[in-house]
Amino acid sequence: WKSGPAKRLRWKSCATHLPHTFTAMDDFLLEFWTGAPDVFWAFVFFVFGSVVGSFLNVCIHRMPLEQSLIRPPSQCPKCEFSIPWHLNMPIISWLMLRGKCRQCSEPISPRYIGVEILTGLAFLACWSVFGSQNTPGVLLATTWSIVLAGLIAATFIDFEHFIIPDEITLGGVAVGFLVSAGLPLLHEAESATASLTASGLGILVGGGSVLAVLQLGKWFFGKTTVPLEKEDIAIFTESDLHLPGEVIPYEEIFFRNSDTLRFHANRLELTDRCLTNVDVALSPKQLVIGEETYDPETITYLKADADEMVIPREAMGFGDVKFMAAIGAFVGWQGALFSLMASAVVGAAVGVSLLAIGRKDWSDRLPYGPYISLAAVIWIFFGQAILDAWLGTVNPPAITN
Repeated sequence: WKSGPAKRLRWKSCATHLPHTFTAMDDFLLEFWTGAPDVFWAFVFFVFGSVVGSFLNVCIHRMPLEQSLIRPPSQCPKCEFSIPWHLNMPIISWLMLRGKCRQCSEPISPRYIGVEILTGLAFLACWSVFGSQNTPGVLLATTWSIVLAGLIAATFIDFEHFIIPDEITLGGVAVGFLVSAGLPLLHEAESATASLTASGLGILVGGGSVLAVLQLGKWFFGKTTVPLEKEDIAIFTESDLHLPGEVIPYEEIFFRNSDTLRFHANRLELTDRCLTNVDVALSPKQLVIGEETYDPETITYLKADADEMVIPREAMGFGDVKFMAAIGAFVGWQGALFSLMASAVVGAAVGVSLLAIGRKDWSDRLPYGPYISLAAVIWIFFGQAILDAWLGTVNPPAITN
């Protein structure tokens, strides 16, 4: 669907084959969408996007903490000052307050205005590329805008917490599948059945491909075995793992709640007891010693005599599997495969760049979700051009005399 006179004539001609009631409704919608200039709707999408960005800031802060997105209303995290509506306007309020809480002058992170501007620009881009002044065009632009909003929220949450909430991943799978049924134009399909098929294949290929990569990564690169000599002792404190000649902060070991350090202790000393020949598994959420489970926060000291320790080194988690399935629900199987391959290229480029500037520690602490998001955005806006270019390379036109 394109904007312009030819587009409007096509839309109007379709309406002549509908019953009178629907024709009248279509005439009303046509007049509604075309009554204002295109630049007006571009402005509307930017403003609406910045409002959505303000809500995304709430999601980014509260979702990982499993807090309600509704209660309490927006407030300063330091003094809990309840922010009135006139101080909660996207972009404008941050600038008016100069990035500080009006009550306690606590600095407000630049991330807040950054997310609002970014989301506004994302919505504007979706209108510019996919929108047109008719109902299908508005629905298509709105759908892709919401997809980008989900990618933005997932990216910032993953950067800070190394997780992508199920509300975004599994919710995205469900929404993508349902929207595909109601808006076949999303997959450039001619029927709801074809659109659902494209969405279903995207879910299976997206989630399945990342799951396969995840399993292969676990087998070959998902862990590092650290051998210990006979006299070597490993000490676990409240914040670090002390190995012979090396101190490793826990934040460099446990990137996700599922990351688990394992070893068999020949002798294990706690503050109040001593155990022998027990298996130990430590993760951010629990400590398992033999058949007993403890809260790691309550165990402040461990001294272990072991032959080796298996330390987690996984680039991706199962959240990335669900995330790619959600993306596939919207972009189809071609977009899902492209996102997987392009994210690997982007990740490699970032990793090499950080190594080149001597920031290997940064590369070790970057989650994979943002790479997937960036690759998906590239496909959403340039996928057809990329596909056409690739097909042209594989099947060049025949040269005729």
